[in-house]
This record gives sequence, C-alpha cells and structure tokens, in this order.
Amino acid sequence: MKEHLFTFLQSQGIEVTPLISTSIIVLVIILTAVFIHMTLHWVVLRLLEQQAKKSQRWWQDALFKHGLFKRFALAIQGVILVTQTRIWLDSDNYFFTFIEILAQIWILAYALLALFSLLDSVLDLSMQTSKAKRLPLRGLFQGIKLGASVLGLILLISLLIGKSPVLLFSGLGAMTAVLLLVFKDAILGFVAGIQLSVNNMLELGDWLEMPKYGADGDVVDIGLTTVKVRNWDNTITTIPTYALISDSFKNWRGMSESGGRRIKRSVFIDASSVCFLDENDLNRLRKAQLLSTYIENKVKEITEDNARRNTDLSSAVNSRRLTNIGTFRAYLSSYLKHHKAIHKDLIHMVRQLDSGANGIPLEIYAFCNDTNWVVYEGVQADIFDHIFSVLPEFGLRVFQNPTGYDMRVMVDNLAN
Repeated sequence: MKEHLFTFLQSQGIEVTPLISTSIIVLVIILTAVFIHMTLHWVVLRLLEQQAKKSQRWWQDALFKHGLFKRFALAIQGVILVTQTRIWLDSDNYFFTFIEILAQIWILAYALLALFSLLDSVLDLSMQTSKAKRLPLRGLFQGIKLGASVLGLILLISLLIGKSPVLLFSGLGAMTAVLLLVFKDAILGFVAGIQLSVNNMLELGDWLEMPKYGADGDVVDIGLTTVKVRNWDNTITTIPTYALISDSFKNWRGMSESGGRRIKRSVFIDASSVCFLDENDLNRLRKAQLLSTYIENKVKEITEDNARRNTDLSSAVNSRRLTNIGTFRAYLSSYLKHHKAIHKDLIHMVRQLDSGANGIPLEIYAFCNDTNWVVYEGVQADIFDHIFSVLPEFGLRVFQNPTGYDMRVMVDNLAN
C-alpha cells in the first residue's frame, strides 16, 4: 500500500524524499485516526445511545452511564493506530517507535478505564436484584480495580523502559514485605469482604450497631477498606471493613425479617400501694371487659380452694385472695393479647421483676408488628400512656422520688 502511494506521487512529478515520505505517512495516520474517531463517537456511539434511550431499558442506561462504550472505543482506536503504524512505517523509523509506544500507553490506559466502567456497570446492574444486594460487591470490585491498577502500572513501566514485564514481576518478590505493608488495609478489607459475603453477616440497608466506633444506623456503603453507616442523627460513621471481622457488632436485620420489634420496658409500682382486693373492688373491676372472665374464674378457683382447705377467712393471712397488683398484671396480659399492634406469633407477657429501692418493676415484654421506628415508638408510648392512666383503677401508684411539689404539700400539711 505504501509503495502504491509513493508510485502515484512520483507519477505526478512529486519527488518523494525520506522527509516528505515520513511526513505524508504521519499525516495519513493522523487523518485516518481522526476519521475513525469521528465515525465511532459521532455516528456509531450516538446512534447506540439514542437507541438505548428509546428502549428505556434500565440495563442499557447502566452501560452508558459509566461511559463503557466510549472508553472501549478509544481503546479500539489505539489498536487501530498501532496497526496503521506497523503498516505504514518501517521499524527503524524514529516515528515508528514514538507512535507505537504512545499508542500502547493509550491502549493500556483506556483498557483499564473500560474495565473500571464495566465493573461499575455490573455493580449497578447487580443492585437491581435482591440476592446481589446482600453481597459486598463494591468492596470486591474495588479490590479488582486495585489489582488491575497495579498490573497496569507495571506494564506501563515496562513500556517506558523497554523491558519485559516478566523482569519486573520477578523483582516484586523482594518488595513483597513492603507491598504487604502499603496495601495492608486493602488486603484485610478484601478478605473481610469475602467473609462478610460468605457468612451473610452484613449487607446494604442493615441496621448496624457498633458502640466502639459510635455507629448506630443504616449501612449505606460497603467498600474495600471502609463501611459507612448513616447514624440516626444523619451523621456518617466510617468503620474499617476488617473491624467487622475482628470486633463484635449488632445487626438488627433479624428483627426486620421477623416482622416484630421488641418492646421491653418496665413500670415501677409503689410497694405501699399493693393490697388485697375487697368485694367492692372486685365488683368495680368486673365491669372491665378484659378482666371479667379472669375475675370470675379466679374467684371461683380461690373460693373452692379455701373451702377445700377449710380456711379461716377472718384472717387475711390464712386465705387466698386476689391482689391488685396480680389482677393488674392479668389485665395487662389480656390488654397486650387483644392489642392490634402487638405481634401475636411472637412472645408477649407481663412479668414482675425483683423489687428494689425504686419499687416493684412490672415489665412489658412484647413485639410490635411494625418495625418502622416512628410507628414502633408511637405504639410503645400508647401502651404506657394507657398503663399510667389505668393504674388508679387498681389502687396502685407509680413509684417516683419525692419532688419539690411533694415537699411543698408536706410542709403545707404540717402547717395546717
């Protein structure tokens, strides 16, 4: 092809000197490269992008979003440039070596960028599936990018010094300790990412609690070296990925998947308000729909037991009787059982804990059937609003330390 061009020029009376021939060849190479660039980017890629927008397919948008085809096209242009150089120029020509090295660096750079775009596109596509969301693909892909960058740097150095990359790889053995020290966090993060994935320990969107690092919120990013947690106050906590393997953390995903969020809170009863229920109290409490059946059954059971044991009812210590705190506990159990916001398939109970200086704790242990934080807090508050309001009906008082108001009332009573 080169000979035909020079023969044609000589037939037109143009003297082809080495300088003129080299200039013409370089001009042909440049014009061809410009033509190919315009064809690929202004025609082919533009048509593909317009077709992708018309189809409105999410996977096509993901491929174009990160410039995969543009970078791949630029890498192809570098291959074409090398091919042209070998066709038109002799190997002993100065421009041959210069253009070939420049084109090879161009190919290496855009091939690496195309790989990055491919990984980013695959990451976006994988986020559309629930199974892939559970995998820390971002960290794994960052590890692949890091390895590819190191490999690309070695190949670049070999191109510039004109030596085989095998020699550079053989020299890496002596630098292994240094490389391990430099890339310690990346290596530990990569291994931790694999362990998190295999053991299904953490995924995007999980509620993670790790007091050591001040983290309490949703996982928004799992990277190669760090995990980002958006706390409930909208601050961002960054945790080293390997710390999730070496240290302990709490993942609330099980709570979300179970469909129930635990309510575990106590109301403290003043011990001096605990007493037996008399007949008037029982008649009043029988009107409560949640207690009527319980009271009837319990009174019948106690009456039969006292009669069987021939108990002297004149003394309260000799006979079984209903207490206000026991009846209140039964009322709360029935209240939780019939509450529409309490998960019926999970455990729910009211239990009495060890009494102490702050009174007698009655603990509500149940699960809200809505794990949304706002809804959960509303349900929990409604339950305890009702508890505090209904306590006087049972003759019970909530324990609280004396306040300034209590002191003023006492002083006024003493003064009167």
